[in-house]
Parts: sequence; structure tokens; C-alpha cells
Amino acid sequence: MKSKGIEIIKVNTAYDDRGDIVYCNEFNFIKKKIKRFYQITNNNINFIRAWHGHKKEDKFLLVQKGVFKICAVKIDNWKSPSKTLSVKEFVINANSPKILYIPGGYAHGTQNLKADSKLMVFSTFSLQQTIGDDYRFKSDLWYDWNIQFR
Repeated sequence: MKSKGIEIIKVNTAYDDRGDIVYCNEFNFIKKKIKRFYQITNNNINFIRAWHGHKKEDKFLLVQKGVFKICAVKIDNWKSPSKTLSVKEFVINANSPKILYIPGGYAHGTQNLKADSKLMVFSTFSLQQTIGDDYRFKSDLWYDWNIQFR
């Protein structure tokens, strides 16, 4: 998938007397070149996992349970990124499901906003491939993850 930026992929939900089904018939794992997936569940509410970036690897994130804040930033220099990069913020609730596509060239971070939240991540790189394309940055470099009480 060659895209220039972050995208939201629609996910549908169908309900009837038996329960519900969450589905995305337009998400083709082969065309998207998905090679692996993993699920993230944090032990504490409001836990922050940031910043994690890839030059080439694409990620597709699906909130399966609860709510996650997911932020992404396009990296300008992988060795010494600017401290003033613009952050895109998404709050995604499993009750209104969608897949967030984060292409290579970005770093992302997550924060679970509810207890027992679950995030499924689909990746276009194998575990061996991702090792050479893995960049970590301090969690407070571009964004204040504190909850703003109102």
C-alpha cells in the first residue's frame, strides 16, 4: 500500500438478537502485505507507549476493546528529529471501530484511556525485518500525554 499519510479505514458493526459482528470486508491482508500481528494490553489505565517509529514499516491499528488515544508524527530526521513536529491525535473507541493506518516514515504512541483496553496491531514487516527499522524516542518529545481535566 503506497499512501502518503495516515488514513482511517472504515470498520462496520452488525447487530441482531444473537449479538454483534465487527467486520471490515475491504481490508485485504494480502494486498496490505500484512506479515504479522500482535495485541497490546496495558496493566494500568493511561499507560503510555511512545514514541516508536519506522522508516519503511507500515502499521494498522484496531482498538478491540476500550478506548485508546493514538498519536503519530512524521519524522523529519531519524537521527535528530525536530522537537517541534506536528502531532496528529486520534481517540478511537472500540464501540465505534476503525482501523488507523500509520505508514512508514512516522513514529506513533498510544495511551489506553480505559482499563482492560486492547489494541491489535497489524504489521507489514516480519519480526526480523522490523529490528533494522526500529526507532525509539522519549515519550515527552512531541506531546504532553497528561489528561486535560475539564
